[in-house]
Amino acid sequence: MELTTLTPFPLFLPVWLLVLAVVAVVAERAVGVAPLLLAAAAGLLSWTLFEYLGHRFVFHLELRSGWGRRLVFLLHQNHHQDPTDPLRSLMPLTVSLPLGAAIWGASLLVWGGAGHAFFLGFASGYGGYDTVHWACHQLPMRGPVGARLKRHHLRHHYAGQDANYAITAIFWDRVFGSGLTRR
Repeated sequence: MELTTLTPFPLFLPVWLLVLAVVAVVAERAVGVAPLLLAAAAGLLSWTLFEYLGHRFVFHLELRSGWGRRLVFLLHQNHHQDPTDPLRSLMPLTVSLPLGAAIWGASLLVWGGAGHAFFLGFASGYGGYDTVHWACHQLPMRGPVGARLKRHHLRHHYAGQDANYAITAIFWDRVFGSGLTRR
């Protein structure tokens, strides 16, 4: 089962770019450009909150059962055990693709045809999040934005796993009071 948690970036990138391309075409045909942009913006904003809440309350969930602890370890804690492992810096495709399909389906149930556009924004946020997360661990990220995102995230790994849960939308750590304040 552990082998299914390894995801190389050269596999992740084309898979999710293909997903986004397909969703973009379907969304544009379903609602047109203007509604697409509005619904996609709502999806992107929703992603940022989902990212924060998922990392804080699911990936760092402390379960009592052995099975539950193993599941959380496979999904995320193995990444904390070796944060520099390039194969563990991305959400496994065995998780992200089925979860993405479920969220796409739920978006259609809630939003109707605009659900395609909502999911386009949501999935774009996810793709950006996982790319930034991978880069935080694998690339120098010397620019002002990249360096700030990297510093924020690496403090989560090396200064306190109980803070700095946001990766791309670090304002959520300020909103919820979970940002590290010490240097």
